[in-house]
Amino acid sequence: MTDTIVDRTTFAEPAAIRAWADGRTIYVELHDGRIVGFPADRFRRLATASEEELKDVMVEVNGYALRWEALDEDITVPGIVAGHFELPPGPVDRE
Repeated sequence: MTDTIVDRTTFAEPAAIRAWADGRTIYVELHDGRIVGFPADRFRRLATASEEELKDVMVEVNGYALRWEALDEDITVPGIVAGHFELPPGPVDRE
């Protein structure tokens, strides 16, 4: 049996290089090449936003946060990758 020792200091938290919305899904391209998508409806402020408002996403804090200025919403990229959402999956009443 072979043991592998990994130096954990070489690992960094996931960081975004770009983000965009397609319909009600938010996509994030990470520095390591992965693309992660999540439903906007998993966050309270995004769940009630229009598709036009969702498109105004910006990458902030050196790639560690997503920002929607008009919605006053900030979400961490490591939190998204870890699956930390405010709301459970399922339909949202936008009325």
